[in-house]
Amino acid sequence: MNTISRNVSIRLRHLMALTMNPIFPRGPIRRMTVEIDKEELKKRLTPLQWHVTQEKGTERPFSGCYNKFYEKGTYTCVICDQELFSSDTKYDSGCGWPAFNEVLDQGRVKLTKDTSHDMVRTEVTCSKCGAHLGHVFNDGPKPTRKRFCINSASINFHSAGEEKKSTS
Repeated sequence: MNTISRNVSIRLRHLMALTMNPIFPRGPIRRMTVEIDKEELKKRLTPLQWHVTQEKGTERPFSGCYNKFYEKGTYTCVICDQELFSSDTKYDSGCGWPAFNEVLDQGRVKLTKDTSHDMVRTEVTCSKCGAHLGHVFNDGPKPTRKRFCINSASINFHSAGEEKKSTS
C-alpha cells in the first residue's frame, strides 16, 4: 500500500470512529440562527459570563450558583435564552459543575471535538448563538451515560410555572 492510500485509509478510520461516537448528533448540520452584537453583549454580561461563553473559559469547580441547585424548572442559554436543559435531567455528579444527563432536544446544542489543554473532549455550544456552555462526557448515569458538564455562568434558570419572556 502506498503512502497516499495508507494516509487516506487512516483518515477514513478516524472519521468513521468520530461519526460513530454516540455523543455526536447525526442529521443536518445546524447553523447559528442569532447574530450577536458583541459590544452590547460585553456590556450585558459579567466578566465571568463573557469569559466562559465567548472565550471558551471555565468557571472554578464548585463555584457556580447552579452546582448544588435543585429547583424544578428549565435552564436556558445566558446569551440567547434558548431552552437547553430540564431540571428533571440534572444530577449531582460531584464534578463541581451543574451536570445533566440529557439535553431538552439534541438540536439545541452543537457538539464539537475539543483538543485544548492536551485533552480530547467534546465541547457543548448553544446551537442558536454559538455560546460555549461546557463539555459532555460518556461517564454519566444510565440510561444515557452522558454527563453534560455545564458552566453556571453560561446558563439561566427559569422556575417551573414561570412564564419565560421570549427574546426571539
